[in-house]
Amino acid sequence: MNPSVPDISVVVLAYRSGDTIASFVQPLIASLEEVEPNWEIILVGNYMENSGDSTPQVVRALAEKHPRIRAVTEVKQGMMGWDMRAGLEAARGKTLAVIDGDNQMPYADVVRVYQKMRAERLDLVKTYRVRREDGPYRRAISACYNNFFKILFPGLKSRDINSKPKIMSRRVYQSMDLTSNGWFIDAEIMIQARRLNLRIGEVATHFQCLYNRPSFVKPLAILEFFGNLIWSRIREFRFLFKKKTPPIRETGLDFVE
Repeated sequence: MNPSVPDISVVVLAYRSGDTIASFVQPLIASLEEVEPNWEIILVGNYMENSGDSTPQVVRALAEKHPRIRAVTEVKQGMMGWDMRAGLEAARGKTLAVIDGDNQMPYADVVRVYQKMRAERLDLVKTYRVRREDGPYRRAISACYNNFFKILFPGLKSRDINSKPKIMSRRVYQSMDLTSNGWFIDAEIMIQARRLNLRIGEVATHFQCLYNRPSFVKPLAILEFFGNLIWSRIREFRFLFKKKTPPIRETGLDFVE
């Protein structure tokens, strides 16, 4: 085993998390150590200029204390998609996981999706939320969004497009062409997973209430979601006239190195 190449990189999106990110990272480390000692964590603390956000300083301090934690702290040029892509580009692992660090998504889910991926030799594994504590409005919007996605992109076996963590091999990630700078990044991953005929798995999770800050997903972002879905469906028609993409496992892009 080459110790310089982690078996798993966990990208934690920490935008405006401040001091609370430490309470997420410490148990995440403990859970990783139990199943995969060769890990790294990428803390993405990108920030708006002149915002007074303390997150960059917090994640840098955490990285200085642990040799397998690294911090990405750049002035933001986009929203969640830009942060996620920055974290994935910084990651060095054979397997790449992405999760929000706001404690809505349980840290333990990273290990759960990792174990399912390895046990069943899947290409991409994610969670789906069977219990949600973020209120009836968000639950209704999510249900509409997921149903709309299924209509536009039939055949994809996924019950909850935006749920994280998502985990994939480096080779799967490199086969994708992710460009979203905004909230659409999760859907973009799943649309490309469908195009690549990936073997996808899911595990159930409990989505917690957000206590320490308001949600960043505003009504305008919801309209952006639906608009991007329609535009992506239009763009996807061009692939009907191309040779069907073989399953990624047939192209030598499976996650086993």
